[in-house]
Amino acid sequence: MKRDPLYWLSLLCVLMGAASYGLLPVFIKKAYEDGFTQGQVTVHQTGIAMVLLWLIALVRWKRWQNPLQGSWLKLVLIGTCGLAMTTILYNAALQRLDASLAIVLLFQFTWITILLDSIQKRTWPGKLRLLAIVIVMIGTVLAAQLPENGLTKVSVTGVLAGFLSAVSYSLFIWWTGQLEGQQDTVIRSAVMVSAGFILITLLYGSGAFSAGREAALVGWGLLLGTLAQVVPTLLFNIGIPRIGSSLSALLGAVELPVVILTAWAILGEPLSVGRVVGILLIVAGIGIAELSTGKRKGNSARLEEKH
Repeated sequence: MKRDPLYWLSLLCVLMGAASYGLLPVFIKKAYEDGFTQGQVTVHQTGIAMVLLWLIALVRWKRWQNPLQGSWLKLVLIGTCGLAMTTILYNAALQRLDASLAIVLLFQFTWITILLDSIQKRTWPGKLRLLAIVIVMIGTVLAAQLPENGLTKVSVTGVLAGFLSAVSYSLFIWWTGQLEGQQDTVIRSAVMVSAGFILITLLYGSGAFSAGREAALVGWGLLLGTLAQVVPTLLFNIGIPRIGSSLSALLGAVELPVVILTAWAILGEPLSVGRVVGILLIVAGIGIAELSTGKRKGNSARLEEKH
């Protein structure tokens, strides 16, 4: 079948969007090393992302819809309970754990989302999905280096925050997948980030600002907000409609090895054979989970590829 001339560019866009997410943890850790607190980093990351998204949305004003119609209230709920809580918990995990371990915990969203979907449909996961869950679990044990280190050398609070970030991210994905309507992707993201920013600001208050070093903090916020929200939103908006959601989800798994490799290269975190094998197993588990989804949604995916 002849591909759309922009098909391979779309693949690259999705890969680059996922890689942008993958660079985020390393720079969050660097911001912590620069002396800034979790609250300061989280508020500025989210606040500047909100401003940038609304600036982009203004350019796309013709795509605006009545904010009192459609799924806008749901976007606010997703922005607070899903997006904001994921950011808060993940940043808390990064403050206490290696970036390599924090991202492995976040990627537990794979099997948590499968369970949420099964609970909603009141059915057991299919054989492929159960296999995916088992593979991800085994990969997690290896990637977290539990056989070598156990749980004695890590922060229990950090592990709990990392796992809860996976739960909130699963809810974010699950709720987003149930949204109806045709809101523009950038505007939808801007609404969710704005709602999340309000919650985050209320939680951290005035302590989120640094009078003497606010310029440096804004610089970190600009970098983190761009990597976390702006670049992925724009690139996914270009790529996903052409290659389909299932393939995009699989390509999005590149975030995991990007985090591991950059944490090793920039932060000096250990990169053992066991961790590499664990990462490969997690990515394989994601692939199997998406394969099971693709079998049920094959016709839809093929239609998406034609657009």
